[in-house]
Amino acid sequence: MAKAAAVEQSRAIPVDVQRAFDLTLPVPLTTLFCRRYAVLPPISEVRGQDGVWGETGQTRVVVTTDGGTMREQLVEVDPPHSFDYRLSDITGPMRPLVDSVEGRWEFTSAGTGTLVTWRWTLHPRGLGSPFMPVFCRMWRSYARQALEELSDVLLAPESPEPSPS
Repeated sequence: MAKAAAVEQSRAIPVDVQRAFDLTLPVPLTTLFCRRYAVLPPISEVRGQDGVWGETGQTRVVVTTDGGTMREQLVEVDPPHSFDYRLSDITGPMRPLVDSVEGRWEFTSAGTGTLVTWRWTLHPRGLGSPFMPVFCRMWRSYARQALEELSDVLLAPESPEPSPS
């Protein structure tokens, strides 16, 4: 079996941990992953998601702009500290390289804000192992872009409460 490859990227965002967690978990994937980086495509849609994303055991199918798909399952939710998911049944261009991915978003207090860390543990297919160092470098830049998008979401002004009629 090929050796797993771990990769992570972090960004400090000046919001409290609870807000960071509460807004990140249900954010639409098409909002965070709207830009390509090298071979890593944007996400074009999500299929089969029932309700708001946030319950352990939920599943959905993530579709990328290059025609690839992957099944995502929410494995653990530990508010407001972290949530874990697994990507499997990968199709499209990533299929020859990656068998599955264990993902984690982590939120820790840092100064006057939150350090948001996104982590992947990639389980490569046999032929994918030699490409993991290059893939991981590209992933870090893809993750940096996603964390920039997340920062914009978290720093957006809160919607005002509707006034009573």
